Amino acid sequence: MAAKPQVGWPSLPVSVHLLTDMRQVVQRPRDGLVSTRDVPAPELRPGWVLVATRYSLISAGTERSKVELGQQSLLQKARSRPDLVKKVVDRARVEGVSAAISVARDRLEALAPIGYSCAGVVLRVGAGVEGIAPGDRVACGGGGWANHAEIVAVPKNLVAKVPDGVDLADAAYATVGSIALHGVRQADAKLGERVGVIGLGLVGQLTVRLLLAAGCETFGIDVDPAAVARAEAAGAHAFTRHSAALHDAVVSATGGLGLDAVLVCAATSSSDPLDLAVHLARDRGRLVVVGDVPIAARRSDLYEKELELRLSRSYGPGRYDRDYEERGRDLPAGYVRWTEQRNLQAFVDLVAAGRLDPAQLTTHTFPVEDAAAAYAALTANGGERAFGVLLEYAERPAAAEPPAPTRRAARPGACRVGLIGAGAFARATLLPGLTAAGAQLVAVASATGVSAADVAGRFGFERAAASADEIVADERIDAVVVATRHSTHAALAAAALRAGKAVLVEKPLALDAAELADVESALAEADGALLMVGFNRRFAPLVERLAAALRDATGRVLAVRVNAGPLAADHWLHDPQEGGGRLLGEGCHFVDLLAHLAGERVIGAHCVATPLPERPLECSDRLAATLRFADGTVGSLVYAGNGDPRLPKERIEAFAGGISAVIDDFRRLELYRGGHRSVVKHAQDKGHRAEIARFVAAASGRAEAPSAASYLASTRATLALAESLRTGLPVGL
Repeated sequence: MAAKPQVGWPSLPVSVHLLTDMRQVVQRPRDGLVSTRDVPAPELRPGWVLVATRYSLISAGTERSKVELGQQSLLQKARSRPDLVKKVVDRARVEGVSAAISVARDRLEALAPIGYSCAGVVLRVGAGVEGIAPGDRVACGGGGWANHAEIVAVPKNLVAKVPDGVDLADAAYATVGSIALHGVRQADAKLGERVGVIGLGLVGQLTVRLLLAAGCETFGIDVDPAAVARAEAAGAHAFTRHSAALHDAVVSATGGLGLDAVLVCAATSSSDPLDLAVHLARDRGRLVVVGDVPIAARRSDLYEKELELRLSRSYGPGRYDRDYEERGRDLPAGYVRWTEQRNLQAFVDLVAAGRLDPAQLTTHTFPVEDAAAAYAALTANGGERAFGVLLEYAERPAAAEPPAPTRRAARPGACRVGLIGAGAFARATLLPGLTAAGAQLVAVASATGVSAADVAGRFGFERAAASADEIVADERIDAVVVATRHSTHAALAAAALRAGKAVLVEKPLALDAAELADVESALAEADGALLMVGFNRRFAPLVERLAAALRDATGRVLAVRVNAGPLAADHWLHDPQEGGGRLLGEGCHFVDLLAHLAGERVIGAHCVATPLPERPLECSDRLAATLRFADGTVGSLVYAGNGDPRLPKERIEAFAGGISAVIDDFRRLELYRGGHRSVVKHAQDKGHRAEIARFVAAASGRAEAPSAASYLASTRATLALAESLRTGLPVGL
């Protein structure tokens, strides 16, 4: 496996720590409500840049559509997003209707960051960042990173230095400007060509100005006279959609030839913009779809002119490539001249040269505290149409002392818990379980801060913490629950153990032998510390019944079949560095389950898999494994991510000493013994609640903790299966 980048949640600088009431704009999906909240500052990661925002730009198209979607009824949302409805239905088939509804409700309630184009001053740079230093003025891009927030953490490839003399209010346009700039590049617009722009919203207006700066004779078309007037004021020929003069103007300017290229920057469910583009384009002209419109042009119309149809994908090459965006692996300029970052830089350089003046498009500026009013202006039907809407962030000195969090007195005998990671699984499963078990929720930390603040308010934590370090160091916290992405599990668990905390860490415990060794070392240093791993299936009621039935049986043969279902090709779990692949990330569940039913240690492991394109073999999700145990028990695991999800996900079979048994998807246990068959039915229960209750009781001293050695052994056996995949050979333990 490739070496992983530096892992962990490093502390923020003191000045940032003290700005604990950082203001950020968030949206609630259920009703589209936009508000400004106080949240912890984001973490600084290696290869990332921490920026104090001065201005951020509201994208009039993208963000207005999010607000309008949020304001729709549930039925209207379902009609607008059938893809999400399908996910809910698929989950209901696998996990049950109540579970699917619970997850859907949680996601509708969870506050989400909003915004993707901002500019400010660098506070700190992470390890591996070159050419950018604290104090530099920069433009930042990226949904989920360059948010409407006082402080943002942005990957280095989505940051561009702002030249002297460029106002940061203008630089805040850079990301939206990059969308327009990439569309112009896709159109291959050349000096002297006649180019049309259909749709004169913010992206369309910037596109018009870029084309004019490039020496193109530009024609702008929109249904809104106010948008047409703005394009005309910039120097374009501009017309309303149904103007009688439009066709004549194009014919006159081109000598009847038609436009060399047409960029469709509109956002509509109608196919009219693309139909109009086809009509205006010359023979063998170029059509570029930048906006969100149906691509439903008649083949005969395209064929007769032999038109070239292109799509423009966001800010440019590198977009949606995690290696480029999140890990900072640049694309060589000799092969890819205009990446996302180079488009950002080109835009602010054009502003510096006086070729563009984004301020001409600014219609509204609001302080960030008035974000709700800014979005109201965006969606208002009357008055001046909003084009460039800026949020402004006043520079605030750090407080002399951080405000003291509200603290509740510890309940006698209560387990005081700190949660690291506030994602969907933590919200849907861990937090309800901790609450039911009587834990006292003290603090929660997340990488972004928004989810921590949201979860703290919704689930009754005393506070949202600024970092994982803060939770680990808090003497009031008895137990730490780790629910972050896989690559951070071992480091966070080891740090919490060394701080004397009880630890429940979600699976997997470790992604390689070095991480596992660090956890073992931490356990040894914290003699008697409690460590549990989220191998919840050993706590499932039907598994406990089966284990009891097999207790005195010999010659066990065990089998687990997992119809895991597919994940998107770019899902983080497939990433060998962040997720470890499905064997390490999910297969560990079933290795632990087999070991629990065997009641013995693994002494041999062998695994084979179907290789998948562009993915290490150990990250395949189509595999078969065998485990040998010290007493002669054998176990097999078949894990498949390429089946039909309608088949129940998990099936366990066991044979030993005249006993045969089957567990179907943790809902039904059939036990055959002495010629008799017994059936136990149960609401699907994979053991999460029982596992969490056991952890809270053990951390409070009310129950015996499971052996940490068993969790280490299951992890070691899973790592052995990964090694077997790499070598093609059985591995002895």
